Amino acid sequence: MDTGVIEGGLNVTLTIRLLMHGKEVGSIIGKKGESVKKMREESGARINISEGNCPERIITLAGPTTAIFKAFSMIIEKLEEDISSSMTNSTATSKPPVTLRIVVPASQCGSLIGKGGCKIKEVRESTGAQVQVAGDMLPNSTERAITIAGTPQSIIECVKQICVVMLESPPKGVTIPYRPKPSGSPVIFAGGQAYAVQGQHAIPQPDLTKLHQLAMQQSPFPIAPTNQGFTGMDASAQTSSHEMTIPNDLIGCIIGRQGAKINEIRQMSGAQIKIANPVDGSVDRQVTITGSPASISLAEYLINARLSSEATGMAAN
Repeated sequence: MDTGVIEGGLNVTLTIRLLMHGKEVGSIIGKKGESVKKMREESGARINISEGNCPERIITLAGPTTAIFKAFSMIIEKLEEDISSSMTNSTATSKPPVTLRIVVPASQCGSLIGKGGCKIKEVRESTGAQVQVAGDMLPNSTERAITIAGTPQSIIECVKQICVVMLESPPKGVTIPYRPKPSGSPVIFAGGQAYAVQGQHAIPQPDLTKLHQLAMQQSPFPIAPTNQGFTGMDASAQTSSHEMTIPNDLIGCIIGRQGAKINEIRQMSGAQIKIANPVDGSVDRQVTITGSPASISLAEYLINARLSSEATGMAAN
């Protein structure tokens, strides 16, 4: 793979988004922000860290390729230092690899995986890093996480190759970025807008609203605009039902582990979703979605997104 674009330091501006746990981010920020300040000054990259009241946080690196990879190398070194210091009082005999996650638009994952998984296999073999593309999109977004593990040098080389693929295959359609949320906020829809309920407050969620509007554009149902915009998922909207047929071998990806995925789709869409029991001799399952036209559309959109995500994942295996 030609990483000359990256290696040559051509003035290509890149953005890399890392998904990290709060503890890892604390180490990168350092005492009074000293560590991240040093990284910014020495690399010349823009380093932005998302809000701190979530279990997960996004670190965004932006700038010319040379600056990005200088900052990225410094972050990897810090993670390796943390592993080494945690080993000091540990009884473990082997040192675990450095592991990190980058976040990319789901529409680019097909190019990264390649036909029958050939591209990702090539990246694994040429860099020595372990690479895993998540089958699921991250909550309330159209992005997926890529987990990379290995030595610092193999991870850096792996991310360079991933960046080459990203530059060659730009994202398609609308990308709704993943934004970590405080855990367990219920979501409500009103007047075509999405809100997360935190305590006694309803906090507007523009990304979920955008996801909702995206579903509306692909809706088979005519939705009359009101003076508030779309009727959204208001209880006043007329209730109807819609049926979908899903192959038996894909129903598991809709239900999720212990029903987690179907419950998430129910919560996000506001629709009731009923999956019929298997019928002898049939290779399909009937799924009935009930609710307002808007909630049915969003549920159907989310189910189809899960199915296409699963199909991409299967192609990689």
